[in-house]
Amino acid sequence: MGIQKILVVDDSPTERYFLTDILIKNGFSVSTAENGEEALTKIKADKPQLILMDVVMPGQNGFQITRAIARDPETQDIPVIICTSKNQETDRIWGLRQGARDYLVKPIDPQELLAKISALA
Repeated sequence: MGIQKILVVDDSPTERYFLTDILIKNGFSVSTAENGEEALTKIKADKPQLILMDVVMPGQNGFQITRAIARDPETQDIPVIICTSKNQETDRIWGLRQGARDYLVKPIDPQELLAKISALA
């Protein structure tokens, strides 16, 4: 069974809309969170099958939230793809070390995003 439910975590309304639009047009069910704390609440309440995580957000950043998800026995099986404007190789390595399955740099290419999602399914 493939991935259906995706949580988009980004403090930018434009990015949330952009990612949600791509995903819904491709048959996914999408929920969103504006920050890491809201994301953790939503993950516990309604376990998504995939999380698209921004890094630069108010409060806890995406690396910290990804680490929290990866270390929690209840959520560690949910894959996280980091979607960020941070395009340094060190950021990518750090993100993967925190538990992310993949790392995409904004602006997100819809075809690349969909390919990464289907690779996880």
